[in-house]
Amino acid sequence: MRHEIHDLRARIDAARVYELARRTPLQLAPRLSEELGRRVFLKREDLQDVFSFKIRGAANRMAGVGEIATAQGVCAASAGNHAQGIAMSARHYGIDALIFMPITTPPIKVRAVEALGGQTRLVGDSYDDACQAALDHAKATGAIFIHPFDELDVIAGQGTVGKEIFEQASHTIDAIYVCTGGGGLVSGIGAYAKAVSPGTRIIAAEPRGAATLKTAMAAGQPVTLDHVDGFADGVAVRRIGSLTYDFCRDVVDGCVTVSNDEICAAVRDIFEATRTVVEPAGAVALAALRRDVVDGHAPQGDCVVTVSGANVNFDRIGHMVERAELGAGEEMLFSAVIPERRGAFRTFVEALGHRAVTEFSYRYNDPAEAHLLVGLKIKRGSERDAVMQALKEADVEATDLSGDRLAKRHLRHLVGGRGEGPVAEVIYRVEFPERPGALGQFLTALDARWNISLFHYRNHGAAEGHVLCGFQLPNNDRDALEDSLNAIGFPVWEETDNPAARLFL
Repeated sequence: MRHEIHDLRARIDAARVYELARRTPLQLAPRLSEELGRRVFLKREDLQDVFSFKIRGAANRMAGVGEIATAQGVCAASAGNHAQGIAMSARHYGIDALIFMPITTPPIKVRAVEALGGQTRLVGDSYDDACQAALDHAKATGAIFIHPFDELDVIAGQGTVGKEIFEQASHTIDAIYVCTGGGGLVSGIGAYAKAVSPGTRIIAAEPRGAATLKTAMAAGQPVTLDHVDGFADGVAVRRIGSLTYDFCRDVVDGCVTVSNDEICAAVRDIFEATRTVVEPAGAVALAALRRDVVDGHAPQGDCVVTVSGANVNFDRIGHMVERAELGAGEEMLFSAVIPERRGAFRTFVEALGHRAVTEFSYRYNDPAEAHLLVGLKIKRGSERDAVMQALKEADVEATDLSGDRLAKRHLRHLVGGRGEGPVAEVIYRVEFPERPGALGQFLTALDARWNISLFHYRNHGAAEGHVLCGFQLPNNDRDALEDSLNAIGFPVWEETDNPAARLFL
């Protein structure tokens, strides 16, 4: 395979990408470097005009298709990044391009392809469905099918990322972490690295739910996955390419898989370093480096991570933000059971100490005990046991749900319901300044004369925090309750007759 690696290196040197692709910066990330204890460089492929490295492979392949493609056109299958690369390259070379995309493709990506001059056809629910439709079209019409990763010219185009890394680096690179789906990028970067710097480790980074290369390496051949987690859709493929697998066997030194929460944490890291929101696939490589550092497997020298793309849908950003702190080990989510009696709420809050609360959900249901769902800011990993011990000492039964997918994905949005019972209930919304300890101040200042029947708070990163709070009034002493709330000094609004509250709370 050594001959093929040097042949691919020659193809990379000769690749025609710069009529359409940019030379992207290799950017030192100082804060990340300090935190991870080694110099960390970001290869900023998110700065391409189509916001992804895919323009390189598409441009190189399209440069060589010649008059046949001019007459018959080209076709491709993609859920986004490859599609935009093909569309942009086809427009540049005056070639018709038809892109087959799954019906599930977000409209923003479909519009982006069409804005670049590509025709789109939505077929099936997955990339595989769209790919088969594209292959059928190519067979029926003579159009040239351009694979997103399993072609030499495409791999060579992606490999120019590796060439630039070694041209731009001022010191020896110990490792390059590469996001990996079909394997085109890691094959190209790896082949170039092994040709010019054999000591540089090439680490393939994959989502845990779409580990095509790791699965293939374990089996000794490409394997079609039964199920693929589409969260990092840019690398969510069911099977690694046959050609790319052959290269990866020789050029990849290790595979690291990461969770979706770890990917979200890496998205946040990249934002803090660059002020750019990348797509989940664009952060997989950094998440893998973080995982290797935690596990003690990362080299001590300079490390490069590929920031492969930034084609993220706006409506996904909120989800990534919500999961980032859990992924970084800086938030824990737990349930707690406390007795349903006056003062128990305050005792529980005091057990939390001065730690910042990120979420607090409770709804009265049982006359004997209350069930709480709580999010808490902690120091990275080290504080979790201390929190659980403090709750145990306060006789609070608690369960750590930080790793529970059901709790993270659904339960935290569903805690609620109607507070049935003979005692009158009123609901208030309270606004307070979002500073450390402010929520605890509010909770401990509440007069214990009234039983709290509902409580919901979530930190949204704004200057003000908002709490929805329900109180039982056995003596209908609403005026006394409002006097007590107003004495705390935070703005208060009654929401008892709010239509949404009446329907659901």
